[in-house]
Amino acid sequence: MSEGDPQLWFESALLPVGWAHRVRITGREGVISSVESDVDPTDADERHAVGIPGLPNVHSHAFQRAIAGLTERRGPTEDSFWTWRELMYRFVERIDPDQLEAVTALAFAQMLEAGFTRVGEFHYLHQDKSGVPFADAGELAGRVAAAAAATDIGLTLLPTFYAHGGFGAREPSARQRRFVTDLERFARIVESSRTAVRSLAGGNAGVAPHSLRAVTPQELHSVVALASGGPIHIHVAEQVREVEECVAWCGRRPIELLFEATAVDNAWCLVHATHATAAELERIATTGAVIGLCPMTEASLGDGVFPALSFLRRGGRLGIGTDSNVLLDAAAELRLLEYSQRLTRRERNVLAGESGHSTGRSLFDAALAGGTRALGGAGDAKRCGLAAEAPLDLVSLDAAHPALIERREDEILDSWIFAAGRDVIDCVWRAGQKVVSGGRHRQREAIVARYRRAMKALLA
Repeated sequence: MSEGDPQLWFESALLPVGWAHRVRITGREGVISSVESDVDPTDADERHAVGIPGLPNVHSHAFQRAIAGLTERRGPTEDSFWTWRELMYRFVERIDPDQLEAVTALAFAQMLEAGFTRVGEFHYLHQDKSGVPFADAGELAGRVAAAAAATDIGLTLLPTFYAHGGFGAREPSARQRRFVTDLERFARIVESSRTAVRSLAGGNAGVAPHSLRAVTPQELHSVVALASGGPIHIHVAEQVREVEECVAWCGRRPIELLFEATAVDNAWCLVHATHATAAELERIATTGAVIGLCPMTEASLGDGVFPALSFLRRGGRLGIGTDSNVLLDAAAELRLLEYSQRLTRRERNVLAGESGHSTGRSLFDAALAGGTRALGGAGDAKRCGLAAEAPLDLVSLDAAHPALIERREDEILDSWIFAAGRDVIDCVWRAGQKVVSGGRHRQREAIVARYRRAMKALLA
């Protein structure tokens, strides 16, 4: 049996039908070939205590991991997303392709260590430092794919179309020059992205119109046409100012404008949607689109709190992402999602669902199902979790950790999310490969060394 064909035995594991005990999971060529319950371990089994599915990270800008902690100093005016963005632009002006790849690899390795096994990389850095296109339109997309190959994370690459600096096709600023492209060149970036992910296990590509600030309704049609059945992601209604500027320009809110401009369906992921109205939530839920929430980034930037309970009660689908990657911890994103609802509603266990349900389990199930759909589409959603024919993307938790002592079934998820975090993660398998052991990525030292060299050059 090769490393890519593992045979794993767990005292307990979370399967699509619920918790099972004495579980053997066998893989072949990166996919789960069989799942057996109530079986005794054999000498051929690698034994672990607790197994759960790896989670999808629906929204990342990996290069922003490099500025985590560098934007926490108050400026001369009121700080917001918009002032943070100016600081991010200054960093973008300096980073070269090698440095981008080094930073992205660190972010991807840390995601795996944190319990994420697939990432949707919302990739909008396309040109060189001076804003001149590379000879290969997909040069930087290829660097993202190379970082995924080095870390073995599952990659959904989302090349991003960015053409304008504000609603009404406003001229982009000089600091946006590395993002801005035209439709003809963007089509080449998309094709190059598809080529770049072809050799990755389970790699795929979609498209991402950046936002209705950066893409006109007319351009949106052309961008969506390039998806070719892949996922479509867009930032929408993230900040109050964004909503106000959209209304001032066209008399409609961003989500209203999006539905007017194109047909939104279950291929879409609407990222943030923080300031959605009740009517907009109802419309999104009806389409089957996923809302991609990034609670730590939304808190870091002061965006606001998404009305998650209202959306879930309408049958809506949620995924979680890490966006600016200020901190990488799947459990912490879920925890903050719940805690933000508690703070705004002044009650506990808001997203647990029915009486007696586990909050951790409800959060985990929603993020797994919604994230799987957002990164792969409806077809992938049928192969979600620890089931035959699904990717062997699996996380083992350390039952000896103090937070998990004498915890069983859903108590394990509650304790991981609300009492521990990434410290509980022991091993991670992605497409059948064990990429994390003892909480550390197998290439961590080399990845950190390369990242250190990149940061010394960038911040010198």
